[in-house]
This record gives sequence, structure tokens and C-alpha cells, in this order.
Amino acid sequence: MNTYAPALMTDQYELTMVSAALKDGTADRQCVFEVFARRLSSGRRYGVVAGPGRLVELIRDFRFGSAEIEFLRGAGIVDETTATWLAGYRFTGDIDGYAEGELFFPGSPIMTVTGTFAECVVLETLILSVLNHDSAIASAAARMVTAARGRPIIEMGSRRTHEDSAIAAARAAYLAGFASTSNLAAGARYGIPTTGTSAHAFTLLHDDEPAAFASQVAALGKNTTLLVDTYDIGQGIRNAIAVAGPDLRAVRIDSGDLSVLAQHSRELLDSLGATETKIVVSGDMDEYAIATLAAEPVDMYGAGTAVVTGSGAPTAGLVYKLVEVEGRPVVKRSENKATVGGRKTAVRRHKPTGTATEEIIVSQGVPDHAANDRLLQRAFVAAGEVVATPTLEESREHLRQCLISIPWEGLKLSAGDPAIPVTIVPTS
Repeated sequence: MNTYAPALMTDQYELTMVSAALKDGTADRQCVFEVFARRLSSGRRYGVVAGPGRLVELIRDFRFGSAEIEFLRGAGIVDETTATWLAGYRFTGDIDGYAEGELFFPGSPIMTVTGTFAECVVLETLILSVLNHDSAIASAAARMVTAARGRPIIEMGSRRTHEDSAIAAARAAYLAGFASTSNLAAGARYGIPTTGTSAHAFTLLHDDEPAAFASQVAALGKNTTLLVDTYDIGQGIRNAIAVAGPDLRAVRIDSGDLSVLAQHSRELLDSLGATETKIVVSGDMDEYAIATLAAEPVDMYGAGTAVVTGSGAPTAGLVYKLVEVEGRPVVKRSENKATVGGRKTAVRRHKPTGTATEEIIVSQGVPDHAANDRLLQRAFVAAGEVVATPTLEESREHLRQCLISIPWEGLKLSAGDPAIPVTIVPTS
């Protein structure tokens, strides 16, 4: 089976436009494309930008090799002129945008791509694929972190998504504040802390539950987590403490009425002298399930399906639109899909206390800004060269500070207006 380079993430309609533009002489017109969301996902009051750190590396290495060119020729997708152009493709333009970990709202110019029409349009699918996926995951994960109120969350959704998406999802969840992941590839690639325990299959493998627990403790020591709900949770806890002793690190509960079970488990652990043994709960955890357990004696959560699917919003709804050609604003007037022309610049206004009050977006200009305001765009790529970008840890801290800055109403899980109002000032 042939293996093709990431350049074939390009959609065919993009190459159709490139071919036509090369033929009619418009391919080299200087253009500005913008990534933005027309609206937030249903019920959300903010979105989280995630993916630029991955994206700039993909764009840096975006090439059409001989295998890709041969496929496109053989399938009749491109003519010789386009094939020659693709063979020499290198992005030589500029990319600016919101920092990874920044909050976004309807209309926020999350990313601005400047260059020739052909070199920019061929990146559309790649850019939207990365940003829509990662921003959806981070936006959902950030809500879960808020709901957890400081309790750690483990990302454990790799079995519920594509193998490559699983790695990206673990990164986005960690960016949003998750404590660790069970995905070892994400740990190796991005330096994310990893953690994990055994599944029910390991308990069922052994003759009885105490034998399974003894095997796990013998291999990993007492600083491990024993899954206690394969049979009876109460007896499972008794077996766990009998085998590991009262200094067992943690037990995990993966089913049942977690609110009631957490209370009973804490009482039982304490009665057995295991007052420092933690309780980890998992099983269909989303932000709402986590919020319902806020008052219960839960020490850590495990989130899987909900986080890797954006907790009901698997895409951030971002679009990639042409807004400027040779310095001239261009607009789309389609019903419910109209755009504001011209390259945008954005600033977020803050009170002296640091609370965000408004986002101002100006077309073909720079908003007036005061000492407490913050310009939102930064350079990612300049003249085709990647500019130094913050580390994942720095982006994680950036998001934490952003969430502190928005009014507390903006952190509610209930539906409502965006956390702060957005004003878009069109070009005059």
C-alpha cells in the first residue's frame, strides 16, 4: 500500500482552483485569508484556540513529493502546469494569529494567512482540519477543568477516536489543563505526563480479585491504582486494602451511581485505615457529570469519549475565507454566511483589575489600545520561515490566565451570551 505525504490533505477543489488560477494568471495575486468562527458551539460562552503549535510544523514540511504528483497526474486531477507548480511548492508567505491557549469568540480573527492566492488556498483543508479538531477538544476540556475545581483529570479517550486524532486530542486536553494522559505516544511526542491502571480484563484473567490485585501490586508497588468495581465495589475495596495495605495510592470506580459510590467508598476506606487512599472515578465523564460530583469525596477524574469528541461539539466551526486581494477588501454576501472584508486586527480590553471587558476587531487598521488592553495576534510564520513559538507548558499557562481574566459568568456551563462582547469595526 502506498503511503502519501501530508500534502494530500489538500482537497481536490483546492487544486481545481489552483489549476484555473495558474491558467488565467490570478494565482500570484497577493491575498489575505482568515480563520474565524461565525458562532460558538451550542451552549458555549467561549472557545479555546488550540493547534497552532502543531500546524506551523506541518506547514513548514508541506511538500508534494514524486508519489503525490504521480497520483494526481494519473488520476487526471491536475495538468502538467499544475503538477510542475506543486512539485516546487513551498509556502513563502506570513501566518499570524491568536496564541495557542487564547480564548476566541464569534468573529475573532484566529489566524491570518498572507501570500499568493495559490500558495494560501492549497493550505485550507490542512489548516481547518488541525484548528477545528484541536480547538474543539481544548474548548470542551477547558470546561471540564473548570467543573473539576482543581481536582486533576486524566485524558483517557484514545480508544474512542482515530489513532492520530488520539495523540492530538491528548495534547489539546493537556493544553486545557488536564493533568495527564493514558496515551503513551502523546507522552513521548509532547512530554505530557502519563498515567494508567489495569482494566477489568486483568481482574477477570486471574482466579479471583485478590490474586489480580496482588499481581499488580507486586509489579508496580503500592503507588498504583486498583480497579475495584469488577464484581462488588465494597468487597473490591476490602480486597484492595487487604492486599496493598492502607497506604495504597488509589482505587478507581468505573461504573454505577458515582455520587453515592464515592461517599460509601470514602467511608469504607477511612474505616479500613486507608485515609490517604485516593478515589478516582471514570466512565462517561463530561463537564456536567464532573460538576455533579463537586461536593463528593472524589480526588481525580478520568475522561474519555466526551473529551476526544468535543463533548458534543466535535468541531469548533471554524472557516477559512478570503478577505483581501491586492490590498482590496473582498466580501462574501451569501445569506447567513456574509463576511467582513479586509485584514483584521484585534485587541482585548481589560479593567485595571485584569478582568476582560470587550474584544475589538478592526478591518484594515489597528484598534486604539490602552495600558490594560492586549493585542491578540502574533507572528507564527514570516516569509515562509517559522517564528519561535511558545512551549506547550507556556500555552497551558496562557490559557489558565485567560480563563481567570473573563467574568465569572463566562465560566458557567449553562447556555448564554459569549463571555465578553465582540465589536467588529469594518473598513471605511
